[in-house]
Amino acid sequence: MYKEGLNENYEQVGFARVISDLATFAYLCDVFVLPKYRGLGLSKWLVKVITSHPELKGVRRFMLATLDAHSLYAIFGFEQLDTPERFMQINRSNIAIPTETTN
Repeated sequence: MYKEGLNENYEQVGFARVISDLATFAYLCDVFVLPKYRGLGLSKWLVKVITSHPELKGVRRFMLATLDAHSLYAIFGFEQLDTPERFMQINRSNIAIPTETTN
């Protein structure tokens, strides 16, 4: 999401991405709006644009993970998992940390 500035320059003020096969699964992630632009309804607009996108309308399961924005996503139909015990993960939280190598 970009805001037009002076001299036709654009400043990125928000972002979201969806990973999907466009048929059975979609994962909404990396959603953010810069603090300076929060409270203007931009996050609601962004999620509305994403969830109403024609290519994602037929996706059977649309998922996301959030720490503190449950009420925002609930507006668009997101709910707690009905069977969280079915879901598993591999969490490689240290994958971006380079390891020392010996020559």
